[in-house]
Amino acid sequence: MTAPLIALVSVAAARPLDEDLAPLREALRAAGADVAIVDWDDAAVDWARFDLALLRSTWDYAERLPEFLAWAARVAACTRLCNPLDVLRWNTDKHYLADLERAGVAIVPSTFVEPGADAATALDAFLARTDAAEFVVKPSVGAGSRDAQRHARERRDAAVAHVARLLDARRSVLLQPYLARVDEHGETALIHVDGAYSHAIRKGPLLRRGDGPTDALFAAEDIRARTPDDAERALAAAVLAAIPFEAPLLYARVDLIHDTDGSPRLLELELAEPSLFFAHAAGSAARFAAAVIARARR
Repeated sequence: MTAPLIALVSVAAARPLDEDLAPLREALRAAGADVAIVDWDDAAVDWARFDLALLRSTWDYAERLPEFLAWAARVAACTRLCNPLDVLRWNTDKHYLADLERAGVAIVPSTFVEPGADAATALDAFLARTDAAEFVVKPSVGAGSRDAQRHARERRDAAVAHVARLLDARRSVLLQPYLARVDEHGETALIHVDGAYSHAIRKGPLLRRGDGPTDALFAAEDIRARTPDDAERALAAAVLAAIPFEAPLLYARVDLIHDTDGSPRLLELELAEPSLFFAHAAGSAARFAAAVIARARR
């Protein structure tokens, strides 16, 4: 059988930061695939020569979303793109959280503010609906906690300025109460391959009190292996079942944090270019490689 040719899709600035690339490349090669690491914005790449293009670390997409989605449409027209184009269009904008909430998923309470709205009026309305001492302002299209910041309720003026800056740039804004249990418990990220649970990690809290938004591709992370509890596993399964596309997807990462009563809530669902943290789960790169090759050979 001819070895499938797999493109691991990154971007130049992210390659040195993507700790999944090397183990995945080696796992794919060990399983019988040919592999090339390529940049999504390299105009010289002939995408049609690949049996499958696998998004891995296209971490600048948030600043170039129309260009990125146009590229994804061109690739999807000539080879298998994972995850698929319609999933990328949906998942690269955090308005998907509202869709999942309507489907019955327990999300971190989320309020969207659209360009053209008055920042102060929108923020005051949000604060009137929550008693949270702190809250988060982030763009609805963003990655790696860039342009996201934790604000104290009494620092309203700084938060208004943050919201206004995003709105003035024609970016939709997401407002969420800061769930303080994340400071102790962190996030739980559950990685699924072909719809089946693979492994999980604990991510330490990313938004520190008093810190401004990161200027890097993503905020510094404290990552450790974690065994999710039954409630986390159940919510992750409910999230996957609520995805409004054909299942199972090749990969999905479900990021959860806990409410004040200890119940898990969905923070983000990562279906585009998530880190999968192979270094924290023995055998996970090989499991994922097998699933990738099976897709490439369909």
